[in-house]
Amino acid sequence: MTMNNVGRPTAPVAAETAATASTFTGNRGLDIEEPLLFEAGRPDATGVDFEDAGAFEPRLGTLARTAPVDLPGLSEPETMRHYVRLSRQNYAIDLGLYPLGSCTMKHNPRLNEAMARLPGFADVHPLQPLSTAAGAVELIAELGRWLLELTGMASVAMSPKAGAHGEMCGMAAIKAAIADRGEARDVVLVPESAHGTNPATAAQLGFRVVGVPARADGTVDPEEVRKRLGPEVAAIMLTNPNTCGLFERDIVEIAEAAHAAGAYFYADGANFNAIVGKVRPGDLGVDAMHINLHKTFSTPHGGGGPGAGPVVLSDRLAPYAPVPFVRFGEDGAAEFVETRKAAGDRGLKPFGRITAFHGQMGMFVRALAYMLSHGADGLRQASEDAVLAANYVKARLADVMTVAFPERPAMHEVLFDDRFLEGTGVTTLDFAKAMIDEGYHPMTMYFPLVVHGALLIEPTESESKASLNQFIGMLRHLAEKARAGEAGAFKAAPRLAPRRRVDETLAARQPKLVY
Repeated sequence: MTMNNVGRPTAPVAAETAATASTFTGNRGLDIEEPLLFEAGRPDATGVDFEDAGAFEPRLGTLARTAPVDLPGLSEPETMRHYVRLSRQNYAIDLGLYPLGSCTMKHNPRLNEAMARLPGFADVHPLQPLSTAAGAVELIAELGRWLLELTGMASVAMSPKAGAHGEMCGMAAIKAAIADRGEARDVVLVPESAHGTNPATAAQLGFRVVGVPARADGTVDPEEVRKRLGPEVAAIMLTNPNTCGLFERDIVEIAEAAHAAGAYFYADGANFNAIVGKVRPGDLGVDAMHINLHKTFSTPHGGGGPGAGPVVLSDRLAPYAPVPFVRFGEDGAAEFVETRKAAGDRGLKPFGRITAFHGQMGMFVRALAYMLSHGADGLRQASEDAVLAANYVKARLADVMTVAFPERPAMHEVLFDDRFLEGTGVTTLDFAKAMIDEGYHPMTMYFPLVVHGALLIEPTESESKASLNQFIGMLRHLAEKARAGEAGAFKAAPRLAPRRRVDETLAARQPKLVY
């Protein structure tokens, strides 16, 4: 028996009892049993009254609708409640630690949001006259200058909308440079630990992808790269730190080998958060790298977008950056180059245009606010704290979970495999589902593919020691519970989530896309 804060005796309720408690409504406290919109509303009714349009001549031709819309009719309160209830079922970085490895789900400081809402930034329009957006252009140029300073590169394309879009931009610049040299290189080397977008981007641009295996320690062997280099190789795409959470210690040697063979070096910048202020990719021999602003410089992630994926380029690729682009002119003022002809007048050879408009203003404002509020030393400390947090998690869990590559320190994420679950009857998926009942979003599972049953954890620098300790304690509890033979509890998890256990295999093979 315990006492609550007003002195009344209260008895603790077992989680199993709370999960199965029967109520008339099906609700459990504020966890509302929410039906689908199509179950709550009626297609023949609407929450808004429209007057009869009367006779008119339609202009849609063959595009005119021939069947009812069949959308459910709801009143405004019903609609509002539905979406608010759904929003309460989402996990978010503002609710708790978000350990998705290779995603860098860090806190978004509210200062950034305030800056993005300033007049002149929040209401800038891509079609307004350039003369009325001088401040926005200067901000984009200033952010680009910081990105060049942090990466040690020669040029930056700010227009790509996301990481994968940035990859497309960087690889398109490489393709243009090769064509300008009059060569027919059509092979791109991609390590097996790469992000899935790397081979996809190369293939979409018409390159043939050749894989490079990882060493036993999770890194790329320069000799394996040399074996695959030749006159047909256009580039190698490498992530550093890689997706195993390790720094590619031979990256300079790999870059030199690629350059000696006439190829370019593309670096996936998704994990830049681990090395900002510590090492510059340009100094390592990188020719092109996209930067995920949401992962490194704290702009909204995923549904909080739209995103931005600037691409930095070396001297070898700078002439081929796409239009439009922004840069500081000789007089120190920011200038906007909109066409290939204007770029050609400056001796540049842009491969073309990768997007209709320049970029995402809100993301640029947030990223620059993050940089300016931290300063050079703060950005460096953010990287150091992210790496420290990952290694703290690794050290505290190494005795109950199996670290995939224990010989080397982790960078900003730590990779575990499923060997600690052998003989328990519990899978990586079961383990992750049990985390949901504990109030945590699962870590990245089954990626990278270089280890079996991967569990990739990235705590980021946003978490306090107390937050990390609770997260670690939860994982230790689950690992010990699995080893104690309680597989049944894992197979039923999650029991406390609104929708409980979902059959992902059935959902993937037989999706119900139309109600």
